[in-house]
Amino acid sequence: MPKRTEIRIAGLGGQGVVLAGLILSKAAVYDGLQVVQTQSYGAEARGSAAKSEVIISDQKIGFPLVRKSDVLVAMSQTALDKHLKDLKEDGILIIDGGTIKETPTVKPQVFRVMATETAETELKSKMYANMVMLGVLAKITRIVTQNAVEKAVRDTFSAEAGEKNLTAFRAGLSLIGS
Repeated sequence: MPKRTEIRIAGLGGQGVVLAGLILSKAAVYDGLQVVQTQSYGAEARGSAAKSEVIISDQKIGFPLVRKSDVLVAMSQTALDKHLKDLKEDGILIIDGGTIKETPTVKPQVFRVMATETAETELKSKMYANMVMLGVLAKITRIVTQNAVEKAVRDTFSAEAGEKNLTAFRAGLSLIGS
């Protein structure tokens, strides 16, 4: 990944995209990297547009906004349709195949994973799809270490909730080959 990597995690309110961005940011800090994280979401808590943007760099970050993302994680068809235009041609597109029916034919490298389905199967709740997707993102990009993400998860949740989220994160890691 480049020295400055711009990541956008987008979906709908209630899918945990903001939380995924916060944990990714913490992990990057634990790995000794510079980070800026921003978020936006609609007035309604669930169902409206939501996104988290994370810039990770090994140097000082001078401009704190994502202009053209290197990585787009789309957890809904609406998010994909809205943000695809801002993904670099040589970028990485990660989509939840369970919630996105129309996969675009684009230049960026596309990874279609069943994050929501995996969360429902392995943890009996789609609430963990964001952590599954975070595992996929971490494995594909190697922008943060597994240990740093696991520490960020443990530092964010209670012990019980942390274990479930770690299980989801590890399930996401296993969806992508070596």
